[in-house]
Amino acid sequence: MNRKYVLRWSALAIVVVLLLLGGAFGLPLLRSVSSTSEPVLVYLDQDDNFDSLAVKLKATGKAEMNRGLRLAARLLQYQDRVRPGCYDVGSGKSAWTVVWQLRAGHQQPIRLTIPQVWTKEQLAARLSRQLMTDSASLASLFNDSTALRAYDTSPEMLVSLFVPDTYEVYWTLTPEALLKRMAKEQKAFWTDERLAQAQQQGLTPDEVAILASIVDKETTNVDEMPMVAGMYLNRLRTNMLLQADPTVKFALGNFALRRILNVHLAYDSPYNTYKYAGLPPGPICVPSQQAIKAVLRPAEHNYLYMCAKEDFSNAHNFATTYAEHLANARRYQQALNQRGIK
Repeated sequence: MNRKYVLRWSALAIVVVLLLLGGAFGLPLLRSVSSTSEPVLVYLDQDDNFDSLAVKLKATGKAEMNRGLRLAARLLQYQDRVRPGCYDVGSGKSAWTVVWQLRAGHQQPIRLTIPQVWTKEQLAARLSRQLMTDSASLASLFNDSTALRAYDTSPEMLVSLFVPDTYEVYWTLTPEALLKRMAKEQKAFWTDERLAQAQQQGLTPDEVAILASIVDKETTNVDEMPMVAGMYLNRLRTNMLLQADPTVKFALGNFALRRILNVHLAYDSPYNTYKYAGLPPGPICVPSQQAIKAVLRPAEHNYLYMCAKEDFSNAHNFATTYAEHLANARRYQQALNQRGIK
């Protein structure tokens, strides 16, 4: 018989014997650890032990170390077998059940949300707040060209591997396992239909991600995204510079910049689409699913120019001629001046 099952049945036999010997000794094992029937999560890392478990239980405000836990820990020899992970010690679970899952490493899955940030360094920082791994380990892998080949990506394209959504994972997920999971999710996202749509627009999936990232930073108005995508595709097809302000912010690393001046436009970077034709080398943010879909199904029109509306409504005025665009730009510049935005 499998050793794991032998241990499990042996442990159960111990509980039965204890209950038969006397409730005063055995019943604490069956009492709930927490004061609520709701989940109570405790996070244990590689530096934790039985003593620190007691501290973390108390910190929840809904559970604490009690006689049943200590007894179960002794019976299951748990003190020296702390396994890192996120564990649910609530939900009406008994002391015996809690210690058994802690000893066996039966974790509670967490919901990992992929944030829409500008850079891979910001991505590493935000993901580390949700996982046991630290941001330095994530950032190191995100910049490792050799290691990233295993996931069919590169440091420049890394953020496109992360399709923004919420995924169920374990808190102890390693950086390598995270990328493997994201590569799987990205592959699932790029269905045959979406690949065909990208080909119809004359783009590869990487190019779709790059353009989608620009669309994302041009507007948060989802309904307007196909219009913006269509405008940039028109520019690409007529060999015009994209002249996208967000790419200048990315090149400068100044994401709070509210007004793009000539001195900013002159900054030399392959990401500055005022200086270099075509798409930049990689996405300027983690592209959203909505922006990707907008690039795959853009609005059909003849617009070549866009400018933020002077009412600051997060919408844009579109134009087919440069003269129309200049008129739109003047109204917007006047609105900036009136509000003292520099």
